[in-house]
Amino acid sequence: MEAGESPEAALRREVLEELGVVATRATQVCTLLHQSEELRRLHYFAAEEWDGEIQCREAEALIWIPLGELHRLDLDADRVAVEQYVRGTLFQGPAVNLGSEGL
Repeated sequence: MEAGESPEAALRREVLEELGVVATRATQVCTLLHQSEELRRLHYFAAEEWDGEIQCREAEALIWIPLGELHRLDLDADRVAVEQYVRGTLFQGPAVNLGSEGL
């Protein structure tokens, strides 16, 4: 997240930058800590609605991974977040209407 940016604003910005779509509705799944070069806090959201067609803007490729193949995800934190979302065992905040006008 950029300085002073909310997790919801970061979601909206990142989805637009990386996928070329505008997230209009999302549910916060969880926040996890991940150790890379430094300890980072990762905020996970489930984007439920968006405007536009998904494009691959920053990655080598985009793939859809069946839920039975979560072991293919690179980060352990990603696997944990998706598993928790599917099971619904972590607190899931209310859906946030991000709107098409911005936050």
